This record gives sequence, structure tokens and C-alpha cells, in this order.
Amino acid sequence: MIKRFFFPSLVAISIVVAPIARSQSFPLDRTKQGMVASAHPLASQVGLEILKQGGNAIDAAVATTLAISVVEPFSAGIGGGGFMLFYQAQNNEMKALDFRERAPIKATQNLYLDAQGKVRPNASTDGYLAVATPGTIAGLYQAHQQYGKLPWKTVVAPAIELAKTGFPVSHRLTEATEARKFQNAEARKIFTHNGKPYQPGEILKQPELAATLSEIALDPNQFYQGNVAQAIVKDMRANNGLITLEDLKQYRPTWRTPVCGNFRQTRVCSMPPPSSGGVHLLQILNLIGDSDLKSMGWHNPNALHLLIESMRIAYADRATYLGDPDFVKVPVSALISPDYAKIRRREIDPKKAATQVKPGDPAVLQNLSRESTETSHLTIVDRDRNAVSLTFTINLGFGAGIVAQGTGIVLNNEMDDFAIAPNTPNAFGLVGGQANAIAPRKIPLSSMTPTIITENGKLRMAVGAPGGSTIITTVLQTILNVLVYDMDARRAIAASRIHHQWQPDRLMVEQWGFDPLTIEELKRRGHQIQQREKWGNANAIVVLPDGSIEGAADPRGEGVASGY
Repeated sequence: MIKRFFFPSLVAISIVVAPIARSQSFPLDRTKQGMVASAHPLASQVGLEILKQGGNAIDAAVATTLAISVVEPFSAGIGGGGFMLFYQAQNNEMKALDFRERAPIKATQNLYLDAQGKVRPNASTDGYLAVATPGTIAGLYQAHQQYGKLPWKTVVAPAIELAKTGFPVSHRLTEATEARKFQNAEARKIFTHNGKPYQPGEILKQPELAATLSEIALDPNQFYQGNVAQAIVKDMRANNGLITLEDLKQYRPTWRTPVCGNFRQTRVCSMPPPSSGGVHLLQILNLIGDSDLKSMGWHNPNALHLLIESMRIAYADRATYLGDPDFVKVPVSALISPDYAKIRRREIDPKKAATQVKPGDPAVLQNLSRESTETSHLTIVDRDRNAVSLTFTINLGFGAGIVAQGTGIVLNNEMDDFAIAPNTPNAFGLVGGQANAIAPRKIPLSSMTPTIITENGKLRMAVGAPGGSTIITTVLQTILNVLVYDMDARRAIAASRIHHQWQPDRLMVEQWGFDPLTIEELKRRGHQIQQREKWGNANAIVVLPDGSIEGAADPRGEGVASGY
């Protein structure tokens, strides 16, 4: 079936929408021109059409992000925030944009504790108190104003049409709706038939969201100061939420310096704090160092053991040292230092799992510093080899489970990413300390790891993933699969994964993805193994030696890589 969308009041864009069978595995594309890889086929097609119109990677990223906000309302949207890494090929320059959500001005450190100092169940994940000030629209507009080529209205237009005309519901959307069981009347009205989830193939229309996006197309500041802002604040006030008009007016995205490091012959760049992703991706790569993983063999127990123990060390440091750099001093240069990795590597016993891993010594870190659930990701490369790696989220499935009345905007529950109490795990099992405690206008710590890799001053790879605490290790293993094990993009993304995050002390292993003898050997070394069904929904674009590009979206999801 072919469906064409037209935008008469803006700029006409013809989008070919082909039905995507759920059984279609390993989406892969290769091309000489541009490519978009995202978590949903319609969003990838939107981004591709923008590239074909002469838009650059930023234009396509904005359009794809907004399209995802419509067709994947359970994972990400304009009521959330995220991070973007942008590579400018002409000058071989990397830029990082932080448009992560911020705690409301009225937020307090003990916001989710009762009178006895105990954590109130679900207070940080469900309902209006869980919502942090959204940053997605501000971030997209900032990036577009500085680096986009096409008019703003043009890149917003496809998302408006998808929300207005509707799109076929996928199995993932049905399953996410069934899992959420909305208490919020506005969300229930939009995403269910009187409480019954839309079934796969049914058309979901979101007229309120289409109207909101139309206002944003004319003036993005509507989200922060105009009618949209007023509607959000009115709904917050009526339901004892914390976000005020002042929160929205004061929100600003921030350009930050990417964290970069060398791995073998490549330069790996990713997001700095308040994301922990880039710091600990580089830390783990440094811990691996020049170990000959390839000779060991892919998924050899010795190679896996080294990865696991490196993950433990990095996540222990994450829990202690990472937070919003505007509020705490994060020893970034020390944590990503090869010298620090050499010190910590001595702690790894090649034959036995560690029974206790502690965060790094503050004195050592200080000395080295002086020396120098649901989320969505998209990856884009344009014809000039500019690249965008963008991860954005509303946190858990359908965020806080609420829609701001009259706006169609699903609001995040990003406040759960703070350390709501010392040593209290969040929804992903991550613990944190004072560095990530709640404070007004503070940004919660994230694991988002949008990453771009260059080699000899040219683009080599762009990659990222959703998945909460598993994001860092998913990106790590995808990179190793390409750079060390010479896999193509399809196999690198599809390959089975492991994950360890220090606490709880368990090794997550994808069910059916590993040889039983390998599992037994890891158990013998002392690893506490939990076999789980698939996780993550990564995508990547890789530049091949002949200059062509190859992309892949995760077969665990429904996304595609679309090139021309």
C-alpha cells in the first residue's frame, strides 16, 4: 500500500509508506548518499524524505525526532528531553547538545519521602510529581537555528500530518499500552477505546498533538511561553504538579564539550555529564585497552569476563561521581584517562569474578584530574557525511502516564532518574548518591550514550541505543562488534548482549544468545547470571572503506535504516 502525505500550508513532502511485516528481520541498507536509522519505519521515511529535499543531518534529525514523538508515544516525545551529538564533516568538529529535562524550581531533595523518611512507592514514576521540565522542543529548535538548512516549518510538517491523519498501530504500541493501564483520563481518551488498547493495524489519530505541533511550527516558543505552556501549567496546577510557567520560561538547552578518547585507530566521542554514557563508555574501552579480544574470539569466556569486570568498575564510579556538572564537580578527565584505567585494571582477576568492587580512590581521581526502559534513538548521515546521533526519552513507558489536558503531550517521569534517597534503586535498578540528589533546576543523571566515531579525520560510525541502564553496554558491544570483530552493521546490532551495572550484583545475559558451555564457565568464575529476554533497540550507521554507508536498526524493535 502506498500513502502520500501533503502539507499544503507548509511545504509539500511525499512520503511513501510501505507496510512493514513484523517478521521482517535484520533491516539493513547500503547507499552512497544519505541514511536515517530510527526505531520506527515511518520516522525513518520522514527523515529520508527531508534528506532527499536537500536537508542536512540536522534537518532530518529534527523531522525524525518529531515523527517518533507521534508514532512512538510510549518511548519518547516532546514532553521529554535528550542529548544530541553532531559531527560536522567539513571541519572534522564534534558538538554535543544537552536538552535534558530539569527538576522544577519547587523540587526538594526529600520530595519523594514520607514523614518517616521512607520512599513513597511510585511517587517518582507515576503522576504529576514525577514530571521534570521538558527540553525536547528547545533543543531541536536550537540545533536547527544554528545548523539547519530547510525552514523550521518544513521539518515539523511531517509530524503534524502523522498526528492529524493517523498511522497504523504497531504491536509494540499495543503492548506498551496494555502494560501502562492509564489512570489519567486524558491519556486514556487518546490511547485507548474506553480503556481498551488500540490493536495492531488500527489507525491512531492525535488531533490535540497535531494542533500543538502546528503552533510549535509557527513559533517554538509557544511550548515555553505561549498557549502550549499555559495549558501545561494549568494542568499541573489542577493536579498538584510542580512545573510552573517560570520553569518553562527559564529552560535553556546547553551546548557542551563532547567527551572523546582514542580506541585503537579510532577517535570515539560521546555525551559528557549530565549524561554518564560517554564517560563510562570511554572508561570501559580504556579498561579493555589493547587486550586482543579478536584473538580470544567473539563471546569467548575470557573476553566476556574482561568486559563484565570492566562494566562493574565503571558503574561503581558512575554511582559515586556522576551528576549534573552545574551542581557537582565531576572528575571527567580522570575517569576517562588511560592512566586511571591502568590502575583499575589491576583489580581485575582474569579467572574470578570480583566479590566486591569499590568506586575509584578520590585522591587518585583528583590527582589525575589535575593532569588533564523506554527511550528512543536515531542515527543520521547526510550526503556530506555530517552525522547526528540523538537519544531522547520520556523515561518509562508513556512517561508519567499522563497527558497535559488539551495538548496531546505525553509528559515524562524523568524525576525518577535522580537519586530519590541514598542507595535507593531507581526503576532501572541504578543507585546513586549525593552527586545525583534532587535540587531545583538540576538535571538528573542519564545513561544516554549517543556516540560518533571518526578515523583519520573522517566519519567511521554513528551509534546509539535506548534501554535505561543498559544503554552504555549496548553501545559498547555494538562498537566492539564493528571495530574489533569486523561485523557489518546488521550483525553488530543483532548480536546477543550482556550487561552488568555493579549493583545489583548480577550478570544479565540474553536468553538463547550464548552457548551453554560459555554460561557454565562464567558461572564457574563466580558470575551470578540472570538470563533475560531481549533488551535494547539500537541503531547504527557505518562508513565502509569505499565511502558508502551501511545502516541497521535493531531486529528487537520495529525500526529500519532507510537510505537513498
